[in-house]
Amino acid sequence: MTTTTAAQSLWLQTAPATDYPALAGDLDVDVAVLGGGIAGLTTALMLKREGARVAVLEARRVGSGVTGNTTAKVSALQATVYSQILRSHDAEAAATYAIASRAAVEEIAVLAADEGIDCDLERRPAFTYAATEDERSTVEEEAGAAQEAGLPAVLVDDADVPYETFGAVRLDDQLQLHPVKFLQGLAAAVDGGGSVVLEQTRALSVDDDAPCRIHTNDGTVSAQQVVVATHYPLLDRAAYFARLETKRSYCIAATLTGTPPEGMSISAGDTTRSLRSYGKALIVGGEGHTAGSADATPERYERLEQFTREHFKVRAITHRWSAQDPVPYDHLPVIGRYHPRTSRLFVTSGYMKWGLTSATFGALILRDLISGRENVWAERFDPNRLSLSSTPKIAQLGAKFSGDFVGDRVKPAEASSPDDVPPGEGRVVRDGLGKIGVFRDEDGSVHKVSLRCTHLGCLLRFNGAERSWDCPCHGSRFDVDGAVLEGPAVHPLEAR
Repeated sequence: MTTTTAAQSLWLQTAPATDYPALAGDLDVDVAVLGGGIAGLTTALMLKREGARVAVLEARRVGSGVTGNTTAKVSALQATVYSQILRSHDAEAAATYAIASRAAVEEIAVLAADEGIDCDLERRPAFTYAATEDERSTVEEEAGAAQEAGLPAVLVDDADVPYETFGAVRLDDQLQLHPVKFLQGLAAAVDGGGSVVLEQTRALSVDDDAPCRIHTNDGTVSAQQVVVATHYPLLDRAAYFARLETKRSYCIAATLTGTPPEGMSISAGDTTRSLRSYGKALIVGGEGHTAGSADATPERYERLEQFTREHFKVRAITHRWSAQDPVPYDHLPVIGRYHPRTSRLFVTSGYMKWGLTSATFGALILRDLISGRENVWAERFDPNRLSLSSTPKIAQLGAKFSGDFVGDRVKPAEASSPDDVPPGEGRVVRDGLGKIGVFRDEDGSVHKVSLRCTHLGCLLRFNGAERSWDCPCHGSRFDVDGAVLEGPAVHPLEAR
């Protein structure tokens, strides 16, 4: 039985609220950055330091998106990413990723020190461990790949967890921090001196003429360049839906009787368990699946709690939360020009659940590109790259979009009437010749919405773990009344 007391991330609950103004009228700046997470705010600060007047547009509050719902590890060792890169690319690609990731770890430490950000930053070792004997070969492969990429990683027997493991890769001097406090420090550094942070300001569309124009409900922002740092690219151009697959994962926080492990660890197999401490608390993540999957059930949290109670002396489960991340077709982030024909529109995305690290080196790349300087990493992460080895994966993602788009339309409804929907649950309900989404509160109140995602029209599925309507095509999420929780959608669902 889950005993969670807060259905909110530990980070969002333990940071003070921000109160930056919304856009009111029109605004002219040098660079507009869409998104108030790690990618957007780090890029904005670096461009401000270059002398640019920058506006950050955040649809909700600073840190309320994916960055505020992570495990908040900053590491160049990232599960088995180097093995994956070697299989999709070559040793040079893995080395570039390692160099950029190590630079990002140090850049975050420097930013926190330079700006005086109190974000509970600590140096910790990172581990990728084998949870079973069968995973030992995976860990050995990752150790070799990480070392070949230039990381000072070592193969060890102990992963600093209180249960049996079968070897681990260890990388010292990585970081853990409080991500929302860090973002709030970045926002404070951006705001002022001709630059501005705008909250409750959702970008609805972007014209990338000269100048670019970002349209919102409350005015228009004009800028010479625009950075789309909205986690999943929100603009319907460049076919990112065929290159990014959105994955969702879950976290819980527990207070323990005793001291949590010192290291940051993650298992190497398909059943992921990610651990880190925060003071006396332990954060456990895992249970990932494709966004919009029927597997998004409350049992995901229950399995994390069961694992935690089995291996640790738990005093209480205090928080639960979830997040999702786009995974690129070839296991490298997409950072650079939004499409080949633009010199004004830029994107940063595809962090494979390691956004604190990848978004930071993405900001270094975008700073140089927008400032007219060469960046030695830029070509490797160019969003417009394409290789023959990646073509089958692109075709697979395109086929998934087509299958979800058509398949959900011919599936039978889950209920014939709103009266058939149990309290606390959501169902796809027949409505004449079509379907609607119906959620019933515990008090019996019924919420009816269109199931057509306002992004590209896929039909939504109910996420029982988060009580939201989720898109299986590109990961947009809506609450039970239709408000946008997560893009790329920017418009709410129609009420029915």
